[in-house]
Amino acid sequence: MSVSAFLPADFDLRRPVGLIAGQGRYPALVAERIRAAGGTVRLICFAEETAPELVATFADSERRELRVGQLGRMLRTLEEFEAGYALMAGQITPRRLFRGLHPDLKAARLLFSLKERNAETIFGAIAREIEALNIRLLDARSFIDDHLATPGCMTGGRFPIEDEHLAHGIRIARECARLDIGQGCVVRRGTVLAVEAFEGTDAMIRRAGEFRSDHALFVKTVKPAQDYRFDVPVFGLRTIESLREAGIRAAALEAGNVIILDKPAVLAQARADGIALFGYTPDSSQP
Repeated sequence: MSVSAFLPADFDLRRPVGLIAGQGRYPALVAERIRAAGGTVRLICFAEETAPELVATFADSERRELRVGQLGRMLRTLEEFEAGYALMAGQITPRRLFRGLHPDLKAARLLFSLKERNAETIFGAIAREIEALNIRLLDARSFIDDHLATPGCMTGGRFPIEDEHLAHGIRIARECARLDIGQGCVVRRGTVLAVEAFEGTDAMIRRAGEFRSDHALFVKTVKPAQDYRFDVPVFGLRTIESLREAGIRAAALEAGNVIILDKPAVLAQARADGIALFGYTPDSSQP
């Protein structure tokens, strides 16, 4: 039996998974699930990014610490680990693309070759470098199927946003994603309060909170041709905190595609804070 619907049919648990770990709980959750399934996981972590608590769960021989931008070393490390697979989990601080980046020769050549520099082009190029080593880059939703948004009001009861305003928010979020601006927005009764761009979700929510937030709705989606090996949207306790502080009491997440980290804890906190979470179907033009 497959340990995840998102794994390739020929996935072999005996081959190590190289976990390329950014910030937050996401990489730790993936590592826990791989180990629980009986698999072997090796860690590639980043200074000042990867959670020390996760790093501490790996022996010295099972992990390597890199600086952001050391692509050549990352590729060599995956080979040293004899990884059959790689999985990217967790965000790297966006500002590091401009400050604090330490590109080695491999990364510098890659960046120079790109006409546009965004998550899709940069991580897409990295994915090609990884798979050129005969290492399969896995769907980032692998092993955490039960932590995805599901259809309907996940916090129970009736979702407080009218259908027409929910449909408007979904349409705006999808259009922003199509244009590669961001994967989220905040709307209020047909008015766009804020769209997510380079600053990230939490900063966008704080900005939206500067306006009238009653009846406001946060929407999270994916790109029309989303590459699920990287840049998959994540919703967690930090986002719940941002919504609470901004006075936003409703969020709509694309079912099956948005990851809810530690889903039981997130749903419990959302209920405690009076925040309704709704999962809308990916193929629906109407909620």
